[in-house]
Amino acid sequence: MPGQSIRDSDALPIATFGTQRTKGVVFDVQRFAIHDGPGIRTLVFLKGCPLRCWWCQNPEGLSTAKNLWYFEYRCIQSKRCIPTCPSSALSFDGDGLVVNRSACDACALCVEACPSGALSIAGREIDAEELVREIEKDVLLFDNSGGGVTFSGGEPLFQPAFLKALLIQCKSRGIHTALETSGHAPARTFESIIDYVDLFLFDLKLLDDEEHKKYTGVSNSVIKRNLRTLAGRRGKDVILRFPVITGINDTEKNVEEFQRFARSLRGISEVDLLPYHDVSEKYRRLGLGYRMDARAAPSAEKLNRIKEKLEEIGLKVKVGG
Repeated sequence: MPGQSIRDSDALPIATFGTQRTKGVVFDVQRFAIHDGPGIRTLVFLKGCPLRCWWCQNPEGLSTAKNLWYFEYRCIQSKRCIPTCPSSALSFDGDGLVVNRSACDACALCVEACPSGALSIAGREIDAEELVREIEKDVLLFDNSGGGVTFSGGEPLFQPAFLKALLIQCKSRGIHTALETSGHAPARTFESIIDYVDLFLFDLKLLDDEEHKKYTGVSNSVIKRNLRTLAGRRGKDVILRFPVITGINDTEKNVEEFQRFARSLRGISEVDLLPYHDVSEKYRRLGLGYRMDARAAPSAEKLNRIKEKLEEIGLKVKVGG
């Protein structure tokens, strides 16, 4: 549930792998990515996340449930979608389609009826083996560029059995694996996947616990614990990611606390600064509320000051992923 911390006792069961087929839910697979790990990469976005960051860039990944997108600019108001909805969740108000989100179950019948592509579904269930076969289509690109697959979200560890199955199968095929993670997962879940990930892209958003709870809905204690564990075992294979959010975590206090914590992490030497981008349009298309008031991206001057501050302790800092 939003705002709750995840304890070991709350963890989803970690499946055994063999003849058992493991399924999960993804909301996108992007090819030819160059900013989420080395080389040319395939990005796989898993649905579900225990955090509720005010600035979340992928709100379609917050829940494991499917979401209905409505792209108003594509709508030609044919109204063919309305009679297809078994829940009577669709209507027109004269300006465009109105979706009763509490009634919609994302059955996708309206998507099939829409002639202009104004409606689509975020989320599909897929077998791990089938998804790995999709990823394998890009293996020549991986080999020629030093790339691989990056699992993102949402929070990939929110579907731990599915993620582990994907990682094991990719590793068995010699595919380089990277994981974009908030680190918020039970210790046993997090530690169960460490040996199957080649590169960790680990978010560290706010160091003050109360501030972290306010803006993400959860404590950062689990995140810090898992990051310390990871640094002790695989520090050289970790890139810290600092999403820079104007007026929230770009303060001098948070930057100094980030600096002190990063200094304590053995073996970690790289940080990516990720500038905030306004994605309020995404929320509108999903029928979700957007909590951010200040929507300006951080200035180049602000990013440079943070970069210089972190470089003072010997970190290699890059702006962008």
